[in-house]
Amino acid sequence: MPFWWQDFLLALPRIICGYLLTSDFGAAKFGLPWSPVDNNLGLFEVAFWFPKDVAAYGGIFALFPAFFAWMGAFSEAVGGMFLLFGFQTRIASFLILGTMLVAIFMQQISNGLCNCLPAMGFLWVSLFTLILGSGRFGIDYLITKKKKS
Repeated sequence: MPFWWQDFLLALPRIICGYLLTSDFGAAKFGLPWSPVDNNLGLFEVAFWFPKDVAAYGGIFALFPAFFAWMGAFSEAVGGMFLLFGFQTRIASFLILGTMLVAIFMQQISNGLCNCLPAMGFLWVSLFTLILGSGRFGIDYLITKKKKS
């Protein structure tokens, strides 16, 4: 049986990345109660500039820019919140993983490798939590523990 601090150290990247995604990256693009007031976003509203940026990627992104902008902003904001609390961790991680792949290869790679580092960090943490789940310090653990007993 692992010690509690080992589980906590495994949960720390999930908690930090979830917090950063939902409080900073996602909240700037997607209307949440803690979104910056300057962005003038209603609840679950996508920033006006984001679909234009997504359409510039070309291909399927140009055909459905509002859908992909909403999905990307949702996965960062709400998926980040789910990651933070360890709720539906694998589903949230899958959405974040896809969003970070798009962010890296469609947006940031042309600006140099250093600009890709935040997205790469979120990508690796989401891959990690996709495989391992929330661990002992997440709501998923509490739900499955309750179902077993």
